[in-house]
Amino acid sequence: MARKPTHRSRQARATPAGILTRTHELERQGYSRPRIRALAEQGVLEQVSRGLYRVTERAPDEHFTMLAVIARVPQAVVCLLSALRFHEIGTQSPHEVWIAIDRKARKPKLPGLPVKVVRFSGPALEVGVEKRQIGEREVRITTPARTVADCFKYRNKIGLDVALEALRDYLARHRGGADELWRYARLTRVARVMQPYLEAVR
Repeated sequence: MARKPTHRSRQARATPAGILTRTHELERQGYSRPRIRALAEQGVLEQVSRGLYRVTERAPDEHFTMLAVIARVPQAVVCLLSALRFHEIGTQSPHEVWIAIDRKARKPKLPGLPVKVVRFSGPALEVGVEKRQIGEREVRITTPARTVADCFKYRNKIGLDVALEALRDYLARHRGGADELWRYARLTRVARVMQPYLEAVR
């Protein structure tokens, strides 16, 4: 005797909602694990990383890779080169998504996703971090001023030339933003490093 469809299966849509979705999100939409696998085999879903799928009929936008990383590591903060790109500061176009996690957190394993991980201490994960709604996901990302200060803190990783370009572009775009920048320079303990460069370009 054929089994009656459950309430969850009746609620499942012909095509899953959104562009990026995780397994547990699909299950909340009413898709069983076998149905998810079947949709992947049919090409309706494409597996981006472990437990993360793209709905193939919807074209990815410019933030697709960043959102894919955040879908897997929602507590992470988008920072450094990826934050520069998002805020349109400078000319960097990184292949990897730069994220910050707590110093004590386990480094995430994200097969199939290009990611660069740095470590922030407790307060640094909150101060100068804003929440942005990008597509279907809320993303935590460093503010423009905080991002520039971080570039000087991590200048050995990204290059001093990148930090200087970010500083010049930030000051050109944010008139009167030097005070806010100085605040984050003190927070990240790079005020002494930044001071001569800040005075030279003001």
